[in-house]
Amino acid sequence: MKPGTLGRSARLWLLAVLAAMAFVAINQRLKLAPRQTVSVEIRVALPLFVQVAMTGGDRFLAANISAIRALWTDNFKMKREEFRILAKVQEDVSWLNPGHEDNYYIATAILPWNDEVDSAQRILARATLARRFDYQPAFYYAFNLLHFKGDAAGASAWMREAAEHLPEGQDRLQMQNLAAIWLDRAGDLDLAIRVVEAMAKQSGRVDFRRYLEQRVVRLQMLRDMRVAAATYRQRFGRPPATLDELVTAGIVAGIPKLPFGFGFAIDPQGQVVLSNSPPPAPVATERQR
Repeated sequence: MKPGTLGRSARLWLLAVLAAMAFVAINQRLKLAPRQTVSVEIRVALPLFVQVAMTGGDRFLAANISAIRALWTDNFKMKREEFRILAKVQEDVSWLNPGHEDNYYIATAILPWNDEVDSAQRILARATLARRFDYQPAFYYAFNLLHFKGDAAGASAWMREAAEHLPEGQDRLQMQNLAAIWLDRAGDLDLAIRVVEAMAKQSGRVDFRRYLEQRVVRLQMLRDMRVAAATYRQRFGRPPATLDELVTAGIVAGIPKLPFGFGFAIDPQGQVVLSNSPPPAPVATERQR
C-alpha cells in the first residue's frame, strides 16, 4: 500500500459520514418547516387583446384556453377576490365566444353561489342570444333572478324566453306553466294579471288557456284581499292578524274560495299571500263530540 492511501480513504469515509449526517439533519429541519402547497387558483385575468394575441388572433382558441383555466380551478380553496377574477375570466370567454357551452355551465354552477350573480347573468344572457336552439341559458337566468334577486316578474319573463327555445310540446308547456306560477310571487299583481291574461290569449291549447284564465281569477282575488288588508291597516293602525278579522270588521263579506289551491294566509308582515298548505282542521268541541 502506498503511503498516504489509508489517510485518503479515511478522509473520504469521514466526508461521507458527515454528508450523511448533514442530509439527515436537513431532512429533520424540513419536516418541521411549514410547507407551501402549489396553488391552482386563478390569480390574474389577462387583458382580452393579450389573450387573442397569444393565440395568433384566434378568439375561439383564446376562449377555449380561458375556459379550461376556469374548469381546472380548485374553487374549494379560493378566496373572495379570486372568485372575482374567475368571474372576469369567464366573462371574457363569453365575450370571445358567447355560445361556449362549457363556460356557461361552469359559470352557472359556481359564480352565483359565490356572490358573482351579475357576472353569471351576463354570461347567460350572451349564451341565450347565441344559442337559439338551447333553452338552458335562459332557464338558469330565470332561476338566478328568482333565487338570488327575488325578482319573480323578471324570472317569469325569462322563463317564457326559455320556453321559446323549445319546440311545441309538453316541455314547452311546462315551462310556460312555471312562468305563470312564479307570477304568484310578483310584487306588482296588476302586472302579473296582465301577463297571465296575455299568455292565455296567446295559448293555442284550449285546456291550457282555461287553466291560465283560472290563474288570472286567482290573482285578481289575491289583489282584492290585499286591498282589503290595506284598508284594515288604515282603519285600525295595524295589519290583520287573521283573515277572519277582515270579515269581522265588515271589510269583506267572506273569504273567497280560489279556483284551485289552498286559499289565502297572512304572512309575518301582515300581507295576504296565497297559501301553499291546506288550512288546519277545525278542533271539535265537547258538544260536537
